[in-house]
Amino acid sequence: MLAYKFRMYLLLIVMFAIVYAIVSMVAYGFFGVSDFNFYLVLSLVMMFFQYMIGPKMVEWSMRVRYLNAGEQPELQQMVTELSRQANIPSPRIGISQVSLPNAFAFGRWKSDGRVCVTEGILRLLEPEELRAVLGHEITHLKNRDVLTITLLSVIPMILYRIFWNMMFFSNRRRSGSGGNYTILIGLAAFIFYFITNLLVLYASRIREYFADRGSVELGNPAHTLASALYKLVYGSARVPKESLREVEGLKAFFVNDPSRALNELRELRQLDLDHSGSIEADELINVRGKVMNLSFADKLMEILSTHPNMLKRIKQLSSYERV
Repeated sequence: MLAYKFRMYLLLIVMFAIVYAIVSMVAYGFFGVSDFNFYLVLSLVMMFFQYMIGPKMVEWSMRVRYLNAGEQPELQQMVTELSRQANIPSPRIGISQVSLPNAFAFGRWKSDGRVCVTEGILRLLEPEELRAVLGHEITHLKNRDVLTITLLSVIPMILYRIFWNMMFFSNRRRSGSGGNYTILIGLAAFIFYFITNLLVLYASRIREYFADRGSVELGNPAHTLASALYKLVYGSARVPKESLREVEGLKAFFVNDPSRALNELRELRQLDLDHSGSIEADELINVRGKVMNLSFADKLMEILSTHPNMLKRIKQLSSYERV
């Protein structure tokens, strides 16, 4: 867990250093000053605003309805027990009224945590598999992943806006002495936008690995979570494309990336040796000794994705399975 926190804090430092450098170039180049605290404060205000309204946007987009006392007692008991084991306040529990099978967690801080499951996942998973998925989401809240990803995600956004502003400003000043300097800043901002966006995706993939491990540490067998992931891939592959488009902007919150389900399903079928539709303990242990040879296309797809390659992810889970 310390390694996880170190990586994430290091990413935050690198990302803000990049923005600090770009904003300083803008301030010095156009205003002749090195004091650009105003721009730093403006960036932080934008980030804070995004962070505060984020939960409402997720609720609205995913059509979340929070449970009252007595509703879905088994689900509520699972979340309460897992939260107690994770030593965090019990989050609000919601049902997302979408057919796509998945789950997600969000919130501004630990006491504001929310864990939601879709109607689709309740119809798909066995209770022990659902508990493993909930353990994954509870770990996200414990690790403050939402805050970290929010902090990281605002960096590419700022750089992209600097890029567009510089390009627009340079068109108006092309004949002036600062035109070339403006274009250079705009191009630098775009390059760093691309790099920082890749770093955000990398951070998102890291947090998925650690949330998987956190679920196992909360008492869920690794093969149970692997089986749940397998079923979520299968369930996502059967969902109409229209339903996938509805949640495209929020897939980073999910347990798996539903847009990659068809490709992942072809890869994962080789793990289900008895064709039972789930991954048993012996099947997961069998994965441990296998070498996962990914094609160049698979590796590239992973780099551009919010989630790890599912074969690599399940192989990592196999190292947690007790023999």
